[in-house]
Amino acid sequence: MAEKRTPYITVENVSKIFGGYAALNDVSLNIHQGEVLCLLGDNGAGKSTLIKVLAGFHQPTSGIIRIEGQERTIDSPRDAADLGISTVHQFGGTFPLMALERSFFVGLEPTKGWGPFKVFDRKKAGEIVVREMQAMGITRVTDGGRLVGSLSGGERQVSAIARAVHFGAKVLVLDEPTAALGVKESAHVLRLIMQARNRGLAVVLVTHNVRHAMTVGDHFAILIHGKKADDFHRGERTRREVTDLMAGGEAMAELEAELAELSGAGNNNI
Repeated sequence: MAEKRTPYITVENVSKIFGGYAALNDVSLNIHQGEVLCLLGDNGAGKSTLIKVLAGFHQPTSGIIRIEGQERTIDSPRDAADLGISTVHQFGGTFPLMALERSFFVGLEPTKGWGPFKVFDRKKAGEIVVREMQAMGITRVTDGGRLVGSLSGGERQVSAIARAVHFGAKVLVLDEPTAALGVKESAHVLRLIMQARNRGLAVVLVTHNVRHAMTVGDHFAILIHGKKADDFHRGERTRREVTDLMAGGEAMAELEAELAELSGAGNNNI
């Protein structure tokens, strides 16, 4: 019998309440390295709240988060980063009017010089960012000094993913990375997700695009109104089943059955 792996992150019965409203309600998840967990749900399902809990922006009202089996508290984004959790938001969390070499190293700038004479090592930063971007397929980036705002949406996503990988992320949380992208750029980002998984990272893909999720996902969780409605692995559900559940298909099926029953009862009374 295969040895059971310890998840890198375990979310146990986590709830988050804002002024009486439960944005998350008793959610439990396991996040493994070397897997893509797709977090699916419509707007207002609780996806953003959950990733903000993992990123240290929100603290759970109740429940436990474990890192490699040990209970931990994530009080800030810095705590999340120290635990290897890197969150990439929809537009890459980048700065349009900043040079790519600066944006890539915000808060972690390479320097040269000594003591009070230390300065930003622009040459080194530029060489690293160009190398990392080209390694991920963005070959038209040849100058780290170009503005982030000159990159396409997909290239900004690549920059943010490359940054996370370069600084040793163990968990890559991607918040709707393909939402504003065309078909070609979306395909490139999905390939990068698979590359990250193959490198042994845990990837949490937050999306409402079922097709993209089922292309790259290994493990899937569906949130509806802050609750986990389903939790399954690749091959256990069809795309239609997932789409129907996200769209309230089960509720509609129950309603149709009730209407059919009422219609039948009405006919019997004639």
